[in-house]
Amino acid sequence: MPAIMTMLADHAAQQLLDFNQKLDINLLDNVVNCLYHGVGPQQRMAQEVLTHLKEHPDAWTRVDTILEFSQNMNTKYYALQILETVIKTRWKILPRNQCEGIKKYVVGLIIKTSSDASNVEKEKVYIGKLNMILVQILKQEWPKHWPTFISDIVGASRTSESLCQNNMVILKLLSEEVFDFSSGQMTQVKAKHLKDSMCNEFSQIFQLCQFVMENSQNAPLVHATLETLLRFLNWIPLGYIFETKLISTLVYKFLNVPMFRNVTLKCLTEIAGVSVSQYEEQFVTLFTLTMCQLKQMLPLNTNIRLAYANGKDDEQNFIQNLSLFLCTFLKEHGQLIEKRLNLRETLMEARGKTRLPNTRCAVALHYMLLVSEVEETEIFKICLEYWNHLAAELYRESPFSTSTSPLLSGNQHFDVPPRRQLYLPVLSKVRLLMVSRMAKPEEVLVVENDQGEVVREFMKDTDSINLYKNMRETLVYLTHLDYADTERIMTEKLHNQVNGTEWSWKNLNTLCWAIGSISGAMHEEDEKRFLVTVIKDLLGLCEQKRGKDNKAIIASNIMYIVGQYPRFLRAHWKFLKTVVNKLFEFMHETHDGVQDMACDTFIKIAQKCRRHFIQVQVGEVMPFIDEILNNINTIICDLQPQQVGQQTPDKQEHAAPPLPSHPPPAHASLLLRVQVHTFYEAVGYMIGAQTDQAVQEHLIEKYMLLPNQVWDSIIQQATKVGREEATDGNGDGLKKQKRTVFKAPLPPAAQNVDILKDPETVKQLGSILKTNVRACKAVGHPFVIQLGRIYLDMLNVYKCLSENISAAIQTNGEMVTKQPLIRSMRTVKRETLKLISGWVSRSNDPQMVGENFVPPLLDAVLIDYQRNVPAAREPEVLSTMATIVNKLGGHITSEIPQIFDAVFECTLNMINKNFEEFPEHRTHFFYLLQAVNSHCFPAFLAIPPAQFKLVLDSIIWAFKHTMRNVADTGLQILYTMLQNVAQEEAAAQSFYQTYFCDILQHIFSVVTDTSHTAGLTMHASILAYMFNLVEEGKITSALNPSSPTNNQVFIQEYVANLLKTAFPHLQDAQVKVFVTGLFSLNQDIPAFKEHLRDFLVQIKEFAGEDTSDLFLEEREASLRQAQEEKHKIQMSVPGILNPHEIPEEMCD
Repeated sequence: MPAIMTMLADHAAQQLLDFNQKLDINLLDNVVNCLYHGVGPQQRMAQEVLTHLKEHPDAWTRVDTILEFSQNMNTKYYALQILETVIKTRWKILPRNQCEGIKKYVVGLIIKTSSDASNVEKEKVYIGKLNMILVQILKQEWPKHWPTFISDIVGASRTSESLCQNNMVILKLLSEEVFDFSSGQMTQVKAKHLKDSMCNEFSQIFQLCQFVMENSQNAPLVHATLETLLRFLNWIPLGYIFETKLISTLVYKFLNVPMFRNVTLKCLTEIAGVSVSQYEEQFVTLFTLTMCQLKQMLPLNTNIRLAYANGKDDEQNFIQNLSLFLCTFLKEHGQLIEKRLNLRETLMEARGKTRLPNTRCAVALHYMLLVSEVEETEIFKICLEYWNHLAAELYRESPFSTSTSPLLSGNQHFDVPPRRQLYLPVLSKVRLLMVSRMAKPEEVLVVENDQGEVVREFMKDTDSINLYKNMRETLVYLTHLDYADTERIMTEKLHNQVNGTEWSWKNLNTLCWAIGSISGAMHEEDEKRFLVTVIKDLLGLCEQKRGKDNKAIIASNIMYIVGQYPRFLRAHWKFLKTVVNKLFEFMHETHDGVQDMACDTFIKIAQKCRRHFIQVQVGEVMPFIDEILNNINTIICDLQPQQVGQQTPDKQEHAAPPLPSHPPPAHASLLLRVQVHTFYEAVGYMIGAQTDQAVQEHLIEKYMLLPNQVWDSIIQQATKVGREEATDGNGDGLKKQKRTVFKAPLPPAAQNVDILKDPETVKQLGSILKTNVRACKAVGHPFVIQLGRIYLDMLNVYKCLSENISAAIQTNGEMVTKQPLIRSMRTVKRETLKLISGWVSRSNDPQMVGENFVPPLLDAVLIDYQRNVPAAREPEVLSTMATIVNKLGGHITSEIPQIFDAVFECTLNMINKNFEEFPEHRTHFFYLLQAVNSHCFPAFLAIPPAQFKLVLDSIIWAFKHTMRNVADTGLQILYTMLQNVAQEEAAAQSFYQTYFCDILQHIFSVVTDTSHTAGLTMHASILAYMFNLVEEGKITSALNPSSPTNNQVFIQEYVANLLKTAFPHLQDAQVKVFVTGLFSLNQDIPAFKEHLRDFLVQIKEFAGEDTSDLFLEEREASLRQAQEEKHKIQMSVPGILNPHEIPEEMCD
């Protein structure tokens, strides 16, 4: 069957690609049908045939036949794709008569198809694609070869309404192509010329739009005209907007017509966003007219929230557009309206009981409040943007004005700035809105799911977190403006929770999230009074409510609030102690998420109040840290195990059956729990704050007692030899340690290393190391005392597990690395490396690290890494080496050759076969290169030339990579390397001679590769730097040894030849202008980048003989000017220019 299919496909391809015979339309329709409705091989073959036909240079000659005779709409779309490709890429090399022929054919087809009103709707997609083809032709032809286009289309529009409707769509598309999407699609100069042409000829288009709006009764035509006008409004000369009847026409004629109100409101929003001062009166008119119409369309007493909930799509869109209009206008021109006292009556409306003497709330703000209540997040975000802007503006105008509440203190507005006074009643309502709708903060893990159950949240909702941040900022500003009012609202709502009138999980959550969000916005005394009341009420509520779900919600809210107020906790020790003890209580609560949140809150408090736990507080007999360490077992005994359980490993992984072993201590299983690691990190922050070294070391010993007991028990079982004390109490124990453990190969009698093949034991080792990693993260450099205690044992365990893994792979192949026991062993290795790199990055004695910790580490991990099969190599080895290089800098330069010998070539061989395998190794490998390049560059110059060539090849490989982070790192390394080389005078010239042209060629290969567009800024920086080196004569050795010439001339010729070879369809003039710009613009990176972007546009199409629409002469003149400007700047600084570059007359 496949053979028959192939024959049929070949037959179809031959027939369709034979341009000497008539096109078989039925055959083409069948192939297209296969593509859309076939399956598997049939579909693939159809795709191949159609791709071959599309790529044929003469395929476009068949388009008219296909469009006329095909019965299949998909075939017609395919024909239009062929035509679009030829217009975009080969138009300039077609003979003029053929260009004119295509142009006339497309215009005729559009007129024919769109002249019939019933046809326009029926063939909407087809006509849309034809319109797009015409716009692509216009970008090539107009204005030079089709100077009358605008008058042609305007004239044709007056002959038929359905034709006019389609012409509006064409003008809209043209506007979008020129003004919105021109970047990267056409050169800057061409885009500028087209924009100028549009502006110069716009009066005819505007007259047409005006004529339609004033005279047409055809609703679809009017709608299309308004849509087109909307696209024009962001670029047309402002006189057309503000010096014509446009605004009044939009408001009076179209705003209150349901079919047009949405697009009209969008037009008014676009106008409202214009920021100019000379049309103030017109903005005021726009506002007053719109508000008057709005009051008729949407009476002030409308319940917009309800109307939105029950509304159709069109009505809901209107509410969203209204929010955008109000937000845009009030942000841009709100102050203009405030200042017009004569407009106050027009702008203000009575609001019943909330009316204040002599001041009434603005209609616009009333609508903003009503729209803000709508239960739709996107609309709320729009409103929030305005409330945030208003509150921030009012606060910044007068940050130190007293913020006692004028609402609460009668009518004495002594200290309130007049502008703030105007907004007082509105802001009070906005506060209530923020408190009632506060989004969920990141820290809250206990949530109500869609089924109404209280559960732990596992996925972070980034949208909700961003909304919370914006709401929090807004509420903080609002609190600064009037903290008494904020407090009143929150206290009232809390009382309603306690007395049950507003009790619900949602209401309690939003209230508590709001209370937590204003931390720091009140005066300290007010904050104290307020917070004591809040916590007291919440604890009472916790006692009062029955049911685990209720208690979980209340507990999560208490924890969130106390975690947000570290200033208060630091000032009130008794309260802080009570809070922490309450958190310890919650650590025994088994409800989903409560323990996680208790641990997270504990860590936040430990970070912010760390010093208070290590001091003896008034009324206490010892620092609280001692109490915690004395009771650590009790506190953490109920914390939950890790979520991901591990299965029992297969028997084949055991080289021998496990030998009888001592049972691990009873508390060993505790350390397998993820929350325990969080708890250890929190306590570590407290210990890290202790400044007395002896006391701190004693605390660390006590702190790590639990994990160390389990560790010692395992190590003792793994070796027969008694263990010596690891440290001498000064942190220098490492130097004095003598170990006989795992000095391979030990006779079997001396050890019981099979314990390290026991799944439970290996899992415990991994967990102990995770606890150490988190503890080290918090304690920092002083953790050296604990690290020294376990360091050599840990490295010996690392070696032993490596041997186990290698033996298992040798016996069972690479698949064994997926099995649970082997994965656990690798976890131990990874956590070992994480612990070491974590401590090194926090250490403050590079010499001690280099002398004591690095040699045994390199000894344990480097040979093991090199010897292992690729699948068993730990990527963390590379990241650990990178950390060490970053931290120790010059102290480690002498070790770089040893590190490179072990990890460089073997890793490169893992990652240079393709772009996909070993992604972590890739990333870490280049981070290591980056570290050496930045901190130990002399080491690169010391390695043999062959190895340096490999390094450079790997950097080139990196910046050609499809993984964005690897490509970015590669470019960064190259840029830094070029800068480093320039500093090394002895090596620089030979480097340039050997590698400069090669690097240039590779950079151009990625610049012109569309999949690397994201790196264009960095490409521009590197190329500009390289061309600058050449131009300023920093490269003194000849870059062309075969025929030594001026380097600048050589590089100009080299790049020109390189580009002509790669893109033979470019004209010499194009290449010349591009190369000139590489030198002229090399000190202006944004301009250099746009110059590259222009070139990328040009390589996509064949230019032919006529390059007039590239405006090369104009571009050349601007580059000459840029070069002259640069030269002037250089001449103004004595010594910058080479004496031989200074003009003769200036030498005198």
